[in-house]
Amino acid sequence: MSEPVVTVRNARVAEVRISRPDRLNALDVPSFRRLREHLEAVGRDPEIRAVILTGEGKAFCAGGDVASMEEHRVAGDLPRLFHELTGEQELSVRELMTMPKPVVAALNGVAAGGGMALALACDWRIAAETAQLIPAFPSLGAVPDGGLTYLLPHFLGIGLAQELLFTRARVPAGRARELGLVHEVVAEDRLASRARERAVELAEGPTFAYGWMKRLMVSAFSNSLESQLALERQGAVEAARRGELPEGIQAFREKRPTRFPPP
Repeated sequence: MSEPVVTVRNARVAEVRISRPDRLNALDVPSFRRLREHLEAVGRDPEIRAVILTGEGKAFCAGGDVASMEEHRVAGDLPRLFHELTGEQELSVRELMTMPKPVVAALNGVAAGGGMALALACDWRIAAETAQLIPAFPSLGAVPDGGLTYLLPHFLGIGLAQELLFTRARVPAGRARELGLVHEVVAEDRLASRARERAVELAEGPTFAYGWMKRLMVSAFSNSLESQLALERQGAVEAARRGELPEGIQAFREKRPTRFPPP
């Protein structure tokens, strides 16, 4: 059986690619587990300073594997499957959102259901012109998972989140850009190179500071102002103990480009 997830390392950038093109990169429990393992590996790798998440073939990720769901429906153990499936998906989403380095989602095609959640959990999203974001859960009669009911209201507000979830919406790349669900839209044949360019730009940046920015933006939705200010202070002091902030100050004073050291 072929490997459902592949990682390619190139200098300080790692590309994690979901590789189930015959199923539009839909994920079952074992393949979600492999995705999480690959994400954990690049997250721990001190040589990697930025990550690209993408899919093989014509889709980014079509969410959960409906063929696997059908097998479990016939066997009568669908609740057990969803307990395991959503559990593994949660771990992948958590890894993307808490990884102390930036993650670029290169949306080469449809990102549906759990695949849409994976895309929104990344830090920078670049979509091919042909890509679409599709919540998909209403079509199956499923409850959204993978953090989508957390991410969509925070991206869009409750009203637009309701509009997408209750109307079986399909959001083309251009509209996704207008809504702020993706940061860039490029021609299909430019996607891979642009994702690489952006990842390299991020890899050259202050990785430690980026990690704290991610942590602070997630905590902002649940923290009080006082707690958020305290966490910002903690991050600022930690950054002052590292090499990035001293280098940034020195480069500013010397009027030269920054050369941020590893975190």
